[in-house]
Amino acid sequence: MPEKLVAADGAEQRPPIRLLIDNDTGIDDALALAYLCACDHVKIEALTSTPGNVDVEQVAANNRALLAFCGRPEVPALIGVREPLQIPLVTTPETHGPQGVGYATLPDPMYPVSMDLDAIDYWIEAARANPGELTVLLSAPLTNFALALRREPRLPWLLRKIVIMGGAFYYQGNTTPTAEWNTHVDPHAAKEVFAAYAAAAEQGLDSERLPIVCSLDTTERFEMQPDFLTKLSIEAECAEPEIVETSDPEGTLSTSSNPLVRYLSDALRFYFEFHRHYDQGYIAHVHDYFAAGVAAGTLDYETRPATVDVETESEMLFGTTVADFRGLWGKPANAQVVVANNPEAGFAELVQRLGALARKLNENS
Repeated sequence: MPEKLVAADGAEQRPPIRLLIDNDTGIDDALALAYLCACDHVKIEALTSTPGNVDVEQVAANNRALLAFCGRPEVPALIGVREPLQIPLVTTPETHGPQGVGYATLPDPMYPVSMDLDAIDYWIEAARANPGELTVLLSAPLTNFALALRREPRLPWLLRKIVIMGGAFYYQGNTTPTAEWNTHVDPHAAKEVFAAYAAAAEQGLDSERLPIVCSLDTTERFEMQPDFLTKLSIEAECAEPEIVETSDPEGTLSTSSNPLVRYLSDALRFYFEFHRHYDQGYIAHVHDYFAAGVAAGTLDYETRPATVDVETESEMLFGTTVADFRGLWGKPANAQVVVANNPEAGFAELVQRLGALARKLNENS
């Protein structure tokens, strides 16, 4: 259940969340980041970039621009590794566009990526300085986190919570028949992460500190329809509702009066078109938003403990995640796999939060 507090006046409040985010922005990463910027109870401690949907310099540029746009320019934008641990980097311009955010554009915020800070060192120092306080959201390949665990094996005990968007279990992959994109980009890193948590579990790590894994089995239930943008524009009190039609020419740009609605519409239109090209309909699977809501404590979900491993040897099954829910391997659980969620409530939450942020940004523009 979503975490809530009750104020003295009876109003519901969220407990504060201190968040470290690692992403590969990415259209759904951008949506997730905008959402988290709209959550007053979330303090983003740092945003680190991993290559995946685009190369890491473009990821960092996207992150830097979006943080400034959403009123969070103080958040450090850090770069970690520039390639997977053992295999060449593969990006997806056909999925997310050449710059990673579809047709959307933002001005250069005129402040640099924090090149003097290494993303992995930052994580480790922050975790050591704030034991049990930090939540980590990983919506990218797990390369940076795998290297952080190499340098500081105590991270599983130091972090409050870790949320991973990745994997596919009893579900078709979106990159190969069995493999999900984030895991397939760097399966060796994912294997290391789950192995580290398996070792920690054997040493008695509390089950509440195991990774919460948001796999395709449940993230693809967050299937966004174009009318989401209409609802968002109404919530944002735009002069005219945003209408995205399946019959629109590809590449049609938004004319919304609200800059956030315009940005998200231009990004998501590309994503709608991509899914249609692959015969999935004029929809968008917004995987990373769901994982962001789990990390922020705002969305409903249920988990089931499992022992998770990743295949890195088989050519046919390369990058496939395997979950042992029944203890057949005889090993302790090293993950909490999400098995149920509530997309309808999740989209209502997204409209409300982003609508409020859109109104705020419009007032300040």
